[in-house]
Parts: sequence; C-alpha cells; structure tokens
Amino acid sequence: MSKLNFLRRGGRAVLAGALLLGGALAHYAAPLPLSAIAPPSRQFGLPFAGAPGPDTWLLGQGYGNTTGSYRQRRSTYGNLQGIHAGLDFSAPCGTPVRAIGDGRVAEVDGTHGSPPHNVVIDHAGNLSSLYGHLRVRSSVRVGQQVKRGQVIGESGDSQFTCVSAPHLHLELRDRSHQRFFNPVPYIAADWDTLALAGGFGRGYEYDLDQPRRWQTPDTQPGALRGGPLLNEFRRPWPPAPGGAR
Repeated sequence: MSKLNFLRRGGRAVLAGALLLGGALAHYAAPLPLSAIAPPSRQFGLPFAGAPGPDTWLLGQGYGNTTGSYRQRRSTYGNLQGIHAGLDFSAPCGTPVRAIGDGRVAEVDGTHGSPPHNVVIDHAGNLSSLYGHLRVRSSVRVGQQVKRGQVIGESGDSQFTCVSAPHLHLELRDRSHQRFFNPVPYIAADWDTLALAGGFGRGYEYDLDQPRRWQTPDTQPGALRGGPLLNEFRRPWPPAPGGAR
C-alpha cells in the first residue's frame, strides 16, 4: 500500500469514526427546548408519491399508544416512554421513498436503528426526519441538500425478507434526537381516510380508566428518550395474550 493510499484510508477511517461517535453522542445530547422547535403546521408531505391503495402503500401502524407498542412498552419501546415513536407505511419493497421536506442529509445508515438501512434529514425549525427499514443503502450523501419529494431511498423490510413485513418507518424528531413528535399534525394528508384503510390492524390501546384518551391519530403524545412510561395502565384493553398486563 502506498503512503498516499494509506493516508487516504486512514482519513476515511477517522471520518467514519467521527460520524459513528457523533451518532452515538446524539443519543445522550440534551433535548432541545420546545420553544426552539417549529410547531406543527402541516409543513411536510407524505413519504410516498401517488394515492394509497393495496398495490401501492397504506398506513400500517400509527404513531403513539398502539396496541403493539403497549405490549412491548417495557422492551422494544421502553426507551421511548412505551409508545411507537413513528408511522409505519406498508409498501412493496423497492417503492421509492421521498423526503417529506426540504433539508440537509444528516446521516446515512447512522446509529438510530430501523435496519437494514436508514436516512436522517435535518429540516428547518430544529426538526429531523428518519426513514427506516430501507431496502438498500441510500445513494444520497451526508451534507447533501434535498428537496421535498426527492427520492432518497427504497422501502424495505424490517425482517430482511421483503416478504414478512415490508414497510417504511418514518419518525419526526428534534435535532438532538431526544424528543419524538407525532408526525400527523406536521404532515399534510387526509389522515382520517388513511387511518380507516390501515393495513396492520393495530389500533390504540385503551386505558379503561380514561377510555377517550389517546384514541385518535391527532391526539397521540410526544415522547422523550429515556422518560418514564406514559402508558402503564391499571386497566388496559385489549389485554395482552394470556391476560398479562
């Protein structure tokens, strides 16, 4: 190996290490104050083009206090206050995924989960969007400016099969990656119709002591990484299999 190639490879290694360190540190950064974060005004678009349908894409699992997240509130979602901190859109593998707004690519296959591949885009107002379970590594580059509607990847499968559970996981966070927001009031879409046509069949978990609370897509709470569980209900419905709470 020539000295020049050695230096080049060393530089890439240092850069990769810095990116990984930056991603890891993001998990422990202080959350931005809510006053520094843009309020919801339907300023973003959907991550897919065209109309929803059984041959294109559908809203699978909503953001928030879903039945699935309730049953995994102490495990998979334990660090997210027990809620599903994103929207799942079911779509065939390879469906083009589009940026929901103008922004700068902050991470490609970063450390924020949703394998096998993911992209994070920073937007105005200290907001970041995460696109998870992409089929292949995105062709966009860190630092690249992207426009709303620009294709930034292909939908994939969280089970790595393209058969078991093909879907896109979309999150909306603050720039520090500590706060997670309900994307519904931020994205201009016909949510009532999308909720009716949901594909995974997972509604919201009821708290029978407050049965009206958190039962519609637009009322789901935000979450803070590492905060206490929001949905530890005394009388949950439906109960978990076997009657366990």
